[in-house]
Amino acid sequence: MTKYLIPFPSAAMVVADDDWDAVVRDSHAVIEEAKVAGVYVFGGGIDESVPLVRVSASGAVAEGGYPWGPALNGGFTVLELPSRDAAVEWAARIAKACRCDQELRVFGYDPQS
Repeated sequence: MTKYLIPFPSAAMVVADDDWDAVVRDSHAVIEEAKVAGVYVFGGGIDESVPLVRVSASGAVAEGGYPWGPALNGGFTVLELPSRDAAVEWAARIAKACRCDQELRVFGYDPQS
């Protein structure tokens, strides 16, 4: 089985104020379905209220992330699934619940991790 990362950036969450309760309800329902199906690994969201820092090999700390990289924010889910087709199906369910497109990425297998 392969682990799939299903993320979305904060900017993708364009939801009307009166629809947030439904988004929360629907997205939690999909996650519960994934747990019941035994495919849920973990998920959550980046806490954007905590300042981002970059830590070097020497332990030096610099404010902010990579200046050339895209912002890492928003939410994500990691599922372990038997196929890319199954991953696309779950990503579509999450997209429908969250009211925004989801990316789909594969975690590379590292036997030492």
